[in-house]
Amino acid sequence: MVRAQVAAAEVGMPLAREGTGPSACLPGVGRFLAVLAAGCLGGRIGEMGTGVGVGAAWMASAMPADCRLVTVELDPGRVAAARRVSAGEARVEVVQGDAFDELALRAPFDLVFVDGGPSDRVVELLRIGGRLVFDDVTPVEALPADSPYRENDPKREFFFGDSRLVATEVVLPDLRNSLLVGTRVG
Repeated sequence: MVRAQVAAAEVGMPLAREGTGPSACLPGVGRFLAVLAAGCLGGRIGEMGTGVGVGAAWMASAMPADCRLVTVELDPGRVAAARRVSAGEARVEVVQGDAFDELALRAPFDLVFVDGGPSDRVVELLRIGGRLVFDDVTPVEALPADSPYRENDPKREFFFGDSRLVATEVVLPDLRNSLLVGTRVG
């Protein structure tokens, strides 16, 4: 984890959500991902939007020895940083490219963490029983009163409107951030 935090600082990715720019995986999100990764016996984990590899480091730290993780990032500088973070970890593959296209070549997955733009096609990457996690969500109660996301949030609409998922929102202990988590049932 220390290498991941150093890499985040080097490329200017804060370890907290600040404004509208990208941030590294929050500690509460990382712990949640580690819990899910620990249950992927003999499985595959995919990540869309590696950043510098903080989320991947959380998952790799807990996943079973027979599990594999592939994480995909578009930005070459972030890819280089993520490869340094995961150096020596043969179970982790850091790929540069379009996340959906690259993960589709390696599907199905037991867990997919989307730390980039949502896609209604991402469910196709999961095996039945596989889990999908989106982060960078603000709980409705923490949104400003005039926020359009109170009534129209594309991430929530996708998660709760897709009949292939059983989904819920998990509010982190800071009460300012949440995750959308779903299990593929169809």
